Amino acid sequence: MADVTPCPCGGMPAGAAFAECCGPALRGEVWPETAEALMRSRYTAFALRHDDHLFRTWHPRTRPADPSADRVTTWTGLEIEEVAGGGPEDEVGTVTFTARFRDAMAQGRMHEKSRFVRRAGRWMYLEPIE
Repeated sequence: MADVTPCPCGGMPAGAAFAECCGPALRGEVWPETAEALMRSRYTAFALRHDDHLFRTWHPRTRPADPSADRVTTWTGLEIEEVAGGGPEDEVGTVTFTARFRDAMAQGRMHEKSRFVRRAGRWMYLEPIE
C-alpha cells in the first residue's frame, strides 16, 4: 500500500502526499526543479528535522556552521504568498511565505521573502531578503 501521508509543505500540487511531493528530494533521489519546490522541500526538512537536506540545499556562502533544524520548534503549516522567477530556466528567484509554528512558549508565524540562486545547475537557498 502506498504511503499517502500528506506532505508537511501542503503539497505540490495542493494535497499531494509526502511520498510524491518532498519525499524524493529529502531522500536525495531528485533535486527540486524550481525555487518554490526547493523552498517547500526545505520547509518539510525543518518540519521533519531532516538536517542533511537543509545542509545540502543551503548555499555554502551563507550556510551557518550548524544548519540543523531546531528541536524545540514544531512547524504546523506553510503558505506560499508570492513566487518571482525561480523557474526551470531562471538563475535567481524569490519565494515569499508564511510558516506557522509552535514552540515551548507559544504559537507563531514566520514571514520571509527568500532569495534562491542556481549553483552548478541546482537551486540553493541563499538568504532572506525581507
